[in-house]
Amino acid sequence: MTRRLPTVLAAAALLLAAALTLLPLAYLLTSSLKSNEHFFSSLLLPRGDGFLGVAWSTLTLDHYARLFRSEGFGRSLLVSLFLASVTATLASVVCAAAGYALAKFRFKGRAACTALVLAAVLIPAPLLLAPGYRLLHGLGLLDTFSGLILPALAPAFGVFLFRQAILASVPDSVLESARIDGAGELRTFALVVLPLVKPMTGTFMMITFLGVWNNFITPQVVLQSPEKFPVAVAVAHMRGAYYQDYGLQMAATALSVLPVVLIFLALQRDFVSGLTSGAVKG
Repeated sequence: MTRRLPTVLAAAALLLAAALTLLPLAYLLTSSLKSNEHFFSSLLLPRGDGFLGVAWSTLTLDHYARLFRSEGFGRSLLVSLFLASVTATLASVVCAAAGYALAKFRFKGRAACTALVLAAVLIPAPLLLAPGYRLLHGLGLLDTFSGLILPALAPAFGVFLFRQAILASVPDSVLESARIDGAGELRTFALVVLPLVKPMTGTFMMITFLGVWNNFITPQVVLQSPEKFPVAVAVAHMRGAYYQDYGLQMAATALSVLPVVLIFLALQRDFVSGLTSGAVKG
C-alpha cells in the first residue's frame, strides 16, 4: 500500500482535473438541449420524474435545427473550416520554407533577417490591425477571404519555430547527401526536410487552425458581408439587444467546439511530439 500510495494520489488528482475540465463541456451540451423555460431551472439536466430524476421529455433538439434552418449556421461552419484549413496548410509550408532558409542557407544579411523575425514576434497582434486594414484597403482586399488568409501566411512565430526545429532535427550531412544524389532545393525541402520536421508541422498546423478558427476581431475588421462571417463572429451576432436565446447560443457554441476537438484528437500525437522535440538530446 505504501508503494501504491503515490500512484493512487496521482490518479485521484488526474481524475479531479479531468472532472473540472469536463464540467464546463457537460454544462454546454446539456444547456444546448434545454428549452428556454427550463434553462435556469438546474445546473445540468432538468429535474423531473423520469429515469435518474431527470425530466427527459423537456430536452429538445430544436436549437440545433434552428441553427441550420433559419440562422445559416452551416454556411458559417463551412467558411470557418475553409479559412482555418487553407491558412493552416499554406502557413505551415511558407513558414517551414522560411525557417529552412534561415537555418541552413548562408547568405548576406541572414543574421539581420533572424533578428527582424525575433523582433516581429514581440509585436502585439492588435497593434497591426490599423496598418493592416489600411494596407488591405489599398490592395482592394477588404471583404474578401484573401484579406484574411494572405496576412496570416508567414507569422514571425511560425518562421522562428521552424528555424529552431530544422536546426535541431535536420543534419547538414543529410542535406549534402540529397544534393549529391542530384536533388534540387525544392525536392530536398519537400522530400527530406518536411518529413524530418513532421511533428513540428503537425503542431504548428493545429495551433494555426485553432487561432484562425477562434479569431474574432480580424474577421470583423476585414469582412463586411454577413454571409462571409466565420463561426466566432456568427455566434456573437446571435446576441440580441433586448432578448437572449441562451439555448441557441449554447448549441452554436457546442457545434463550434466540435471540429476543434476532432482536430486535436487527430493531431494530438504530433502535437505532443512537436512540443517535446529538442527537449532531449542524444
